[in-house]
Amino acid sequence: MNLPLRPSGAAVASADDTRDQANRESVSRWPAALALELQRTARGTRLLSRRHSGPLYVQRPFYPEGPDLAHVYLLHPPGGLVSGDELSFDIALGADAGALLTTPGAARIYRAREDATWQRQRVHLDLEAGSSAEWLPMENIVFPGAEARLDTRVDLAASSRFIGWEISCTGLPASGEQFARGRLRQTFRLYREGRPLLMETLNLDMEDERLYYHRAGLAGCNVSGLMVATLAGEADEDLLDSLRTPGQEQPLHPVLSVTAIDTLLVLRYLGPCTHQARRLFEAAWRCLRPRILGRPASDPRIWRT
Repeated sequence: MNLPLRPSGAAVASADDTRDQANRESVSRWPAALALELQRTARGTRLLSRRHSGPLYVQRPFYPEGPDLAHVYLLHPPGGLVSGDELSFDIALGADAGALLTTPGAARIYRAREDATWQRQRVHLDLEAGSSAEWLPMENIVFPGAEARLDTRVDLAASSRFIGWEISCTGLPASGEQFARGRLRQTFRLYREGRPLLMETLNLDMEDERLYYHRAGLAGCNVSGLMVATLAGEADEDLLDSLRTPGQEQPLHPVLSVTAIDTLLVLRYLGPCTHQARRLFEAAWRCLRPRILGRPASDPRIWRT
């Protein structure tokens, strides 16, 4: 944290004052980090390395689909971020390993202190050859007055496969609280063999409301979502049509868009409801998973509890 400059002519702080200030900063920050390494072994995909500091944990992987694909639940017991908190996830999948990664509940980014200190979350997924990862967290709820910085990076090898989404809700629409003040800076970066495939950035600062309310921005919508999936070849029109009309829903072009960029599928949601966003993304996941992973959809049990 950068401290304000001392006014000209102010007395020099005593050593006790300096220690008190350092103690306040220490109390106001709660950094946490989790590093996981999953490898394919003779017994299937196993969590071979787990390191953590602060309140980030993984208890153990689950194997509802057999030993080759681990379901991993990322746990953050506080359930939210306040000013100065920083979460860091580093997840590495070795060759031919497979993992589905999710969270037990929504991530809450609470109202920041008056000093507007950032609340940060950083996620890095690193996939080696032949591996697959599904990054399917619950939504982020960004409270009015929050100062949120959310960064996700995914590095793919030539033959690794990925399906992932991120959903963010600004404000508390169920309580009638709009995101009238605060900031949200969110990035999602996807690389294959070091070459960028997708670079997404949302820079929302409510001191300038134009991005939030303009039709070329969020059009006043509380909820935005991004979903990406890698394909072995280019998407055909039948696949795109099935994604644009998920399940028995009517076409929702103002809410859900589907774009094919070579062998990358990009779905974007913009609307009023996290439940609707999740329902649409889950329907797309059920459609894409057999094609990308050769597996039918298997919902993590934590989603239904």
